[in-house]
Amino acid sequence: MLYTYKHLKVEKLNDYIVRVSLNRPGQLNALNDQIWQEIGDAFIKLDEDSDCRVVILCGEGRAFTAGLDLKGDLSFLTEYEDGQDVARKARTLRKKILGMQAAFTNIEKCSKPVIAAIHGICFGAGIDMTSAADIRFCSEDAVFSVKEVDIGMAADVGTLNRLPKICGNDSWIKDICITGRIFKAEEAERFGFVSKVLKDRDELYSQVMKMALTIALKSPVATQGTKVVLNYARDHSIEDSLNFVATWNASQLLTDDVPSSAMASLTKSSLPSFSKL
Repeated sequence: MLYTYKHLKVEKLNDYIVRVSLNRPGQLNALNDQIWQEIGDAFIKLDEDSDCRVVILCGEGRAFTAGLDLKGDLSFLTEYEDGQDVARKARTLRKKILGMQAAFTNIEKCSKPVIAAIHGICFGAGIDMTSAADIRFCSEDAVFSVKEVDIGMAADVGTLNRLPKICGNDSWIKDICITGRIFKAEEAERFGFVSKVLKDRDELYSQVMKMALTIALKSPVATQGTKVVLNYARDHSIEDSLNFVATWNASQLLTDDVPSSAMASLTKSSLPSFSKL
């Protein structure tokens, strides 16, 4: 075990690949306050881990996650100090929401590419979480729902903010977010939320591992730089993002990884082993 948590398994699969597994299978990996904090902490550590080059995000048991743990995680809506006025209650609640957002944003900000392997139920906060990943694969049994609307709230930790950037179909996004209806793997792939649907969980994990190995063998300067530039381009104009990548590569092109990778490509030889980043 790479890092030890109560509800999260963080395992090193080889020298470069780390698997992060939601680990409350008896509760369908429902997210309580502790696992939320553990996710945020784990991805800060993985961002700083110079050995790690790729992260796989998945769930133990029958589901990826059933979403927010409704039995234990709504208490923050009513737990205030006696006599607090509306403004102070609102600030307390806003601080809680921002903390929950930050946990998933740490997935997006992690410098290492993150691949989400989704099986079974992926409801509510599961979509918030996986929308922060870089690549999403799922198995045929995966089912999705933006469930927050069914408990009387708008999703507030990523789904409504990231889905429009990922899928681009405004009508479909409003359809699933406003109705909270369940949609299946085929629909998720058709509208671009996942890039591949695999037959079952075994095939899902096999294909995710294959992709992770492909990424891990490439220059981390290249793969991590590509993630940074793509994320920047998503939120900025073409002109701004072209300027950004020019500035970025002004230093990053000086790496030894460029000539060694180019030589391997020209000679059709194996990629060299790259130093830690």
